[in-house]
Amino acid sequence: MKNAIIGKKIGMTQIFDENGKVIPVTVIEAGPCVVVQKKTTENDGYEALQIGFGDVKPQRVNKPMKGHFAKGDVAPKKVLKEFRFDDCSALNVGDIIKADTFEVGAIVDVTGTSKGKGYAGTIKRYNGHRLRESHGTGPVARHAGSMNACSTPSRIFKGKKMPGHMGAVKVTVQNLEVVKVDVENNLIAIKGAIPGPKHGTVTVVNAVKKA
Repeated sequence: MKNAIIGKKIGMTQIFDENGKVIPVTVIEAGPCVVVQKKTTENDGYEALQIGFGDVKPQRVNKPMKGHFAKGDVAPKKVLKEFRFDDCSALNVGDIIKADTFEVGAIVDVTGTSKGKGYAGTIKRYNGHRLRESHGTGPVARHAGSMNACSTPSRIFKGKKMPGHMGAVKVTVQNLEVVKVDVENNLIAIKGAIPGPKHGTVTVVNAVKKA
C-alpha cells in the first residue's frame, strides 16, 4: 500500500460541492500518527511500519510496552497497528503521519469494528424468513427451523446460521472517496458511511481493488 493512517470516527454530516450538490460524508480524526517501530527484512523477514495513534497516560501502559515505546523514543500510544508500505524506507521511527497523506479524490478502504447488537435471532442476524402466523404454526414463527436430519449425520453442520451475538466484528468498506482534507485540524471527510460507532477506531488505507 502507498498510504495508511489510523483515526477516530467523529460522525456523519453533509457538505456541498462547487455545483451545490449535497454529499453525505463521515468525518474522521486522522492522526497525527507516529512511527513506533520499523521492521526490516534482515531482522524480521519482511518490511513494515508499526504506527501509533492516540495519547495514553504512562501509568496505563504495562512494563513490556513501556520498553517498546522507550526503544523508539516515542510517547506511549493507545492504538498500535502495522502496515506494509510499498516504500518503508521513506519513513523512520519517530516520523509523524498526518491527514495530508491522502489527497482529495483519493479512493480508500476504511476498516473498523461494527456496532455490537447483542444476542439476535436468525431473522435479524441473517435476514431469514419467518413462518406464517396463521393456523398450526404455533409459537415458532421466528425460529430457525430444522437443524438437520435425525439419524444421519446426527449433528449440526458447521456454518449453520443460528442465533448468537451480532455485530462487534471487523468490517471493511471498500472504494470510498476522500472529499475533503483539513490538515490543521487533522480531519478527513470521506463520502458515505463507515463501520463503527462514534469515537470508534478506524484505519484508512489506499483502495486494494480500485473501482
